[in-house]
Amino acid sequence: MTGPRQPRPAPWSRGLFLREGAAALALTAFVVVTGGVRADDAADRGRAVYDRCLACHAVAHDRVGPRHCGIKGRRAGGLPGFEYSDAMRAAGFTWNRRTLDRFLADPLEVVPGTTMTYDGIKDGQERRDLVAYLLSLPPCGEPRGR
Repeated sequence: MTGPRQPRPAPWSRGLFLREGAAALALTAFVVVTGGVRADDAADRGRAVYDRCLACHAVAHDRVGPRHCGIKGRRAGGLPGFEYSDAMRAAGFTWNRRTLDRFLADPLEVVPGTTMTYDGIKDGQERRDLVAYLLSLPPCGEPRGR
């Protein structure tokens, strides 16, 4: 004689478990890979933060500061035709997520002697969103994909 009979699971429960498990796995992967925030969402929020930059910068043309189109991978102080400070021309780094974040946190600390006298964006989330926006900008002369 065997022990008490175990109830059988409903025929649909295994499929439901697999579907729920797959959804949970996909959500976990999304959160791990993206940090829970889609890059497009961060760039959209960063566009609003960029409004603070418009007194000196524009996306597609130079103002008091250089244009930001195509900033990803550009050497700091290296946009042809813009008159940078000696300090920015000698900075020796390329714009990427890390360098933009550091510079935007405290421009005068990162590049002493820069003519960008803005005190920086102290809020880390706003800064990350702005960096996402800047890195989403197409190379100069190409249409924005939105």
